[in-house]
Amino acid sequence: MKLIDTDEAILIVTGGGIAAEERDRPLAYWLKSEIDRRGAGHQFRRAVVVSDGWYAENRVFHLNPAVMIGGPGVNVGAREVAGRLPVVIAEGEQSFVQSGDVNEVPKVCLWGIDAAGTARAVRLFVERDMLSGLLDRIWRLRPNVGEYA
Repeated sequence: MKLIDTDEAILIVTGGGIAAEERDRPLAYWLKSEIDRRGAGHQFRRAVVVSDGWYAENRVFHLNPAVMIGGPGVNVGAREVAGRLPVVIAEGEQSFVQSGDVNEVPKVCLWGIDAAGTARAVRLFVERDMLSGLLDRIWRLRPNVGEYA
C-alpha cells in the first residue's frame, strides 16, 4: 500500500534539534493544515512533516516537493538546497523565502535570522500566495473549474 506519492505529497522538513522542534515544528504543522485543507481530501494531496535527519536518511523522498522550515544552520534539508534556490522574498534581512527547483523537483526554504523571522517567512509564503502557486504547479489546477485535477 502506497502511503506517500512523490508527485503530489509535499514534505515539510524541520530541524531535529531542541530549538527547532520547539519553534519550527509548530509552524510546520500549521503549514501542513493549510496544505491538507487545500488538498480537499484527495489521498495524496497532503503534507507530511518530517525531521531533517529522516529526510537525509531517506533520499528517495528527495523526489518529493519539499518545504524546509528553518535555515541552513538548523535544518540539514535547507543546508542541502538553500545554495541552489533563488531568494524570492527578503524582508528586512530578517526573513527569507527561497523557491525553485532542485533536480527538477520543487523546493522551498523558509527561514529567518531568529525564530520570529522564520515564523514571518512562513506567513509571507502563505499570505503572498506562494503556497497557492506551489500547489497549482504540483497539483495542476484545472482551468475554469476551480478545483484540482
